[in-house]
Amino acid sequence: MNKNTSHTAGTDRGRARCCSWRYLSWCNCQSIMVAFKGIWTKDFWRAVSGEYLATLIFVLLSLGSTINWAAGEKEPPRADLVLISLCFGLSIATMVQCFGHISGGHINPAVTAAMVVTRKLSLAKACFYVVAQCLGAITGAGILYLVTPAALRGSLGVTTVNIPVGYGLLVELLITFELVFTVFATCDPKRTDLGGSAALAIGFAVTIGHLFAIPYTGASMNPARSLGPAIVTLNFENHWVYWVGPILGGILAAGLYEYLYCPDPEKKNNLKLTFQKDPSGKYREVETEDITIKPGSIHTIDLEKAEKKDPFHDSAGEVLSSV
Repeated sequence: MNKNTSHTAGTDRGRARCCSWRYLSWCNCQSIMVAFKGIWTKDFWRAVSGEYLATLIFVLLSLGSTINWAAGEKEPPRADLVLISLCFGLSIATMVQCFGHISGGHINPAVTAAMVVTRKLSLAKACFYVVAQCLGAITGAGILYLVTPAALRGSLGVTTVNIPVGYGLLVELLITFELVFTVFATCDPKRTDLGGSAALAIGFAVTIGHLFAIPYTGASMNPARSLGPAIVTLNFENHWVYWVGPILGGILAAGLYEYLYCPDPEKKNNLKLTFQKDPSGKYREVETEDITIKPGSIHTIDLEKAEKKDPFHDSAGEVLSSV
């Protein structure tokens, strides 16, 4: 009797384990399917290829401005910081204008990371974007290396930290913060006061960052821009600074803009109630749940609706902004 009972109990436990594993496997499959929803579509891969091409052209044109064609002279002039800054800024503005409706025109892993933390782009799609951006930057730097005479290549625009590394990290964080904050402010669909060109404003943000930071760190503001020439020249000195600084700066700017300075209108109204007084002169009591940012408070657009309505939205289903 005891043997039969123990055998039955063991069978039940085996069935329970089997059911548990099946359930977990089903959940994992569902999670993977949700994460990769919209990736295996023609429109998404068109967007990914757009990021590759936009970053390639941007890096090729921008790094070309760093080549010193008077390097063969006895006393070559110093690099023209204004020329370099304008070339970077105008190049990014042009690429944003050209590819904004195709891919969102990120052209920068820091911008892509900012879109992920504000739930405008899924992590799975962001990985493809970043890979495309990095490959585009490497290709652009490689083309520049091939077409430039060996005697004039110099460092090929590799960014170098000219101050203590910690300060360099801070500089990269700050200038990328300025760029990404500009991106979110000029591409905010909730604003009705916007006028002019968002692409040009973003280009100016890049120009300002370069005018300030070139003497300090080379003014990367873009991990892919630093990765391209670093791989071509095999120069990775303090390269991590140009990933950590810009990505932290981009995430900080996106979080502050989206959740603090310009949150969703409904959330903004709930926050205002926190500081209103009732007729007796006391501040109103507001439930904590009413002023927290809930998972569903960030607006996203369904794939089918987005493809039909607005070409400046992500073809894979999320809002991407114009850069």
